[in-house]
Amino acid sequence: MRYFRIPLLALSFFCTVAIAHAQSSKVCAGLAEFKLAGVEITKADLVPAGFNVPAPYAGAPAIGPLPAHCRVDGVINRRKGVEGQEFGIGFAIALPERTAWNGDFMMQGGGGGNGIVAYPAGASYAGDKPALSRGFAVASTDTGHKAKTGPFDFSFMRDQQAYLDFAFLANAEVAGVAKQIIAGYYAKPAAYSYFVGCSTGGREGMILSQRYPTVFNGIVSGDPAMRTGLSNLAIAQWIPVAYNQASSKDASGKPQIDKFLTDNDRELFMDTLMKQCDAKDGVADGMISDPIGCDFDPGVLACKPGQNDSCIAPEKIAAIKKAFAGPKNAYGTQIYPGFLYDAGIAAKGAVPGLLALGKNGLFGPYTTATELDVDKAALHASDPLVEPASTNLSTFSGNGGKLIFFHGDSDPWFSPLDTLGYYKSLSETNGGADKVAEWSSMFLVPGMAHCGGGPSLDHFDMLGAVVDWVEKGTAPDSVIATGHAFPGRSRPLCAYPKHAQYRGAGDTQDAANFRCQ
Repeated sequence: MRYFRIPLLALSFFCTVAIAHAQSSKVCAGLAEFKLAGVEITKADLVPAGFNVPAPYAGAPAIGPLPAHCRVDGVINRRKGVEGQEFGIGFAIALPERTAWNGDFMMQGGGGGNGIVAYPAGASYAGDKPALSRGFAVASTDTGHKAKTGPFDFSFMRDQQAYLDFAFLANAEVAGVAKQIIAGYYAKPAAYSYFVGCSTGGREGMILSQRYPTVFNGIVSGDPAMRTGLSNLAIAQWIPVAYNQASSKDASGKPQIDKFLTDNDRELFMDTLMKQCDAKDGVADGMISDPIGCDFDPGVLACKPGQNDSCIAPEKIAAIKKAFAGPKNAYGTQIYPGFLYDAGIAAKGAVPGLLALGKNGLFGPYTTATELDVDKAALHASDPLVEPASTNLSTFSGNGGKLIFFHGDSDPWFSPLDTLGYYKSLSETNGGADKVAEWSSMFLVPGMAHCGGGPSLDHFDMLGAVVDWVEKGTAPDSVIATGHAFPGRSRPLCAYPKHAQYRGAGDTQDAANFRCQ
């Protein structure tokens, strides 16, 4: 028999680790007995280091490996609602080990109609390291209901309280509970609190800054679903109707929107657009760094009499211009902003670019109508309870709050010009643009579709940017972005109104050789 001598110091270390693990497990399990009015803790388990969160959808990466943490699941205000259905605000909190906690709290936003409690890892728009791995305590919520038929199940809205929870109440409720659990677990409150979300999560972040201005110190709002009713009017009615007017018809006389443009039409359109605007930043790289400054006019592609090569039918060009200009009412008033001519508008995928529409949209087959009464369609499209319209953020900013917006320039669902319009409107209520820039900034992301994807650099750390602004006073003039669409490339995302511009020397793949101007 062979014997091994274990050094006394090493043995002591292993014993300490084992004792600490046992203590952590006991303290974590003890959270199952946490008492707070209206709150039911359903589970509290210690998750060992190395856990990987499965990919949330096909093609997405797994999240992890994560550090050891205590996961707490619970429900706030469990009740019976419409048709006897069970409702309640489901939530989860991930608490890193006491020695790993950085002292802060981060909450992640939802998506679509919510309805699921996503794993509280805080991985979105956090660069290469999820918030949990950085030492944040992280929370997530389903905002008060369970999805039954997928991410866009809005049947819960028949229940008034569930509708209100989703609209604006749930995130603040969960944040309050999470802060109390955090204070109990670590024996001291979180020093700073952050919220990061995109799409529905972006809307939630705006709601929190406007209606709960002291709950979070820093908020990141990406591609916010600000005015869903009006954006849906644009993408489900205005744009299809414009295209239908110039589309070929099937045997029954119905427009074929999926055949509105041929592949050759799209290729010609995009080649002309990129030749016009791609190299304005100093390098032709398949990206348009400043689409707002892109003076592209699709009219240059309209076929002239007798021309049938290297051009697009005039009626199709007119339809594109009308579609991208956005819906207007009978008085010529803009109901919803137009969309940008950008590198990703012809991209195909789950949420295709506006020049690549198939037979079906996000919620079923496109309309075959060729006329639209915009005034009537817009009459009930707005929902003031859900929409984050207020611009008076004096309490939020006065309390030291920082608010970062970002939006994909090729987002085919929510126009980046709507978010930019809101950002600009903050100036009127909050002391002017220079004053607003002291606590809020806006980043446009070239080529990016809705919350990611497209010919873009869609991997960036906005969490780190807002943390540095809140805790160090360092305003984010730029944030470095990378992405799978352009391997080996990096670029600065620049705070509006600046954009990335090549310095004229050095590797064009390296962000260091670009400046914001």
